[in-house]
Amino acid sequence: MLLCNAMSNVCAAAWRDLDWSIVTSIHSIQYLRGLAACAVICFHVSEQFGGPFDVGAAGVDIFFVISGFIMWVTTAGRPADPWRFMGRRITRIVPLYWIVTLLTAAGILIKPQFFYGHFFSVQNFVGSLFFLPVLQENALHPIVIQGWTLCYEMMFYLVFTLVLFLGERWRFGVLTGALVAIVALHFVFPAGYARAFTDPVVLEFAAGVVVARLWLRGARLPLGTAVATVGVGFLLLAASPLFDADMPRALRWGLPAALIVAGAVFAERARPFKPAVLPSFLGDASYSIYLWHVVVGVLATGVVLRIGIPAALQPATILVVTLAFSALLYLIVEKPLIGLLHPQRVKGVVKAPGAATAGAAE
Repeated sequence: MLLCNAMSNVCAAAWRDLDWSIVTSIHSIQYLRGLAACAVICFHVSEQFGGPFDVGAAGVDIFFVISGFIMWVTTAGRPADPWRFMGRRITRIVPLYWIVTLLTAAGILIKPQFFYGHFFSVQNFVGSLFFLPVLQENALHPIVIQGWTLCYEMMFYLVFTLVLFLGERWRFGVLTGALVAIVALHFVFPAGYARAFTDPVVLEFAAGVVVARLWLRGARLPLGTAVATVGVGFLLLAASPLFDADMPRALRWGLPAALIVAGAVFAERARPFKPAVLPSFLGDASYSIYLWHVVVGVLATGVVLRIGIPAALQPATILVVTLAFSALLYLIVEKPLIGLLHPQRVKGVVKAPGAATAGAAE
């Protein structure tokens, strides 16, 4: 019995190492994480100064597709442990999110004029902590304003956890079917939480799962780079006046995001490359960058305005300072949290990978 238990523990550890070694070996995913986080910062700074960089909002959709991809890659063909899966999702996402929520709420209470568009109430504060924030104009509006994406992430993780109770042969069909069914309900439900959580953006997770399944099965996409380029082209077109700004997000940003992720991972399979240090670091730090950038950006804006930097240089200065300090907070806050809550990622043979999403951590 002791020998069996020992062998079981060794096998479980081996599977964990295999999971993370697969993820960290896909360097294009790391690069896209960092790029998506930087794009969202650019979008918010551009929005702050009335700039035209709407396409940066698509960073969120790239995060969603990546999240679906990573969750499938790290669970397919392996012993299922739904409770452990959900526990790891919670301990990976929630602690940092709560820290940023608490500090943002304090900032709103102290200097509400600096947090334009944020909404504080006790109900919204408590709801935000548990991914059920208030609705404004039928959209999720948590204390950490970009945290709306984590509400969808946690819903996706819940669905994914339930699917892990099934036999492996059923998981792909049930998971993708469930996500499509959830979106179908969007057109039935009245305004409220049910309608908000069934937004078609949920299909972006399904797109990531489909790409991951094809990737794991050894599929080849000879023109992967071309597919990713087409995705970038669609993004630029979607940001132009040629496209209706009211087009559903899943089409406007989600479809190009799926093409970019698919093209990138299959292009890397065709022509593997050695990772560069800075893009890989930004991928590791992407969850921190995404979560911290608004509150850090508010502080950066206050400092920039106070020291009298010329107006023409203000957007670039705020952008650089926000990115640098948000990445620094990955080293100061998030990485120690990972070491505390997931020590095997630091002490084991596999390097701790960075955040997967928009909000999503891997």
